Amino acid sequence: MSDPYAPGRGDDGYAVRHHDLELDYKVAANRLVGRARLTVVAVADLPRLVLDLAGLRADKVTVDGHRAAKFVQRAEKLHVTPARPLRAGVETVVEVRYSGNPGPVAGRWGSVGWEELTDGALVASQPDGASSWFPCNDQPADKAGYDITVTADSPYTVVANGELRTRTVRGSRTTWVYRQVEPVPTYLASVQVGQYEQLQLASGPVPQHAFFPSRLGAPVRHDLARQPQMVEVFTELFGPYPFGTYTVVVTDDVLEIPVEAAAMSTFGANHVDGRRGSERLVAHELAHQWFGNSVTLARWQHIWLHEGFACYAEWLWAERSGGPGADVAARDAHARQARLRQDLLLGDPGPAQMFDDRVYQRGALTLHALRTTVGDEAFFTLLRTWTTTFRHASVVSADFEALAASTVGRELGPFFDAWLRARPLPPLPPEREEHAARPRAPVRP
Repeated sequence: MSDPYAPGRGDDGYAVRHHDLELDYKVAANRLVGRARLTVVAVADLPRLVLDLAGLRADKVTVDGHRAAKFVQRAEKLHVTPARPLRAGVETVVEVRYSGNPGPVAGRWGSVGWEELTDGALVASQPDGASSWFPCNDQPADKAGYDITVTADSPYTVVANGELRTRTVRGSRTTWVYRQVEPVPTYLASVQVGQYEQLQLASGPVPQHAFFPSRLGAPVRHDLARQPQMVEVFTELFGPYPFGTYTVVVTDDVLEIPVEAAAMSTFGANHVDGRRGSERLVAHELAHQWFGNSVTLARWQHIWLHEGFACYAEWLWAERSGGPGADVAARDAHARQARLRQDLLLGDPGPAQMFDDRVYQRGALTLHALRTTVGDEAFFTLLRTWTTTFRHASVVSADFEALAASTVGRELGPFFDAWLRARPLPPLPPEREEHAARPRAPVRP
């Protein structure tokens, strides 16, 4: 069955082990021609495979490289009937050739997926827009690796998930080949196309790069200058960075919100001002690499495990970089949340409220209340154990609750009942002395 928050997306009858995508994209015409090879494994013998594909036309489907398969498209689904049923537990390669003019998928949360920019394109698929640019099993629990090859007009830079393996120029066209080794869900696969310059922000231990239009060079260099230190701080607090690299793309267009992807974040021109006015968002998107992109929810109802943790990381960065402590931020946020409607269940907010700001803020408050309850040593041990134990896995809230109880050595059921499964906002515990006395680490300007 599909996720009840995104009905009709995905299929639990099979899992995708790997995606090999070859895309040819013409920017001016917004024309995409693609070949997707999906290595899939059926849970039980499967007479028909159902893929998500929206707004693009499947032209040909083959199974295991040589057997043509019957297929039909309807209601943003591609139904594939192979000559013989897929056998349970056996890897099968399904290849789909497709084409069209990609565009975002309209739904409950607006339009998500492939979007044209003024001069280029981006992918912002959360939560269910991946089918706008490749056939897939579009649900968060289905995580796989990616090889992404994109050919585009040579003036344009193509950025995709993972490590750039090759870049080949042939006349007026350039082919970019990326490999994403770590498994990620479909909504975190991404391609960005634009006329960008490249800047290396750090060479190691986590190589960091930024891509941006030349006119934004000065503010980008200033606003992202402290990002390598963020990586150091978050590595200390959360554990090792879970991917091989980290890339930031800044578009020439204005974006309503930043866009997260595996090992990559995308910001709009409005998010760089030369004064670090959006530094909290830089911290938020970086934190998602641990919480959301490596440790990923199995069902959308558990989205607080992404957004609450990333929001709390904003407060932790402020605390560690000379700003107000997390306790100050938490008590300010608590006062604001207390004035709002008390009708949200954080552990199951419902699809209409999945991206409500209260999920972000109450999620962060839950973590601060837990930190205040158990103390810093146990709390940060818990976070590091969480990111290590469930590295590149899919989780639910019960997993975090069980690990928290195991880490601190006592029952925490009443705590999580109050914060996750009751609507009224609980009071925050009193500030611990260790928080008030926490030294501020020096951060380079």
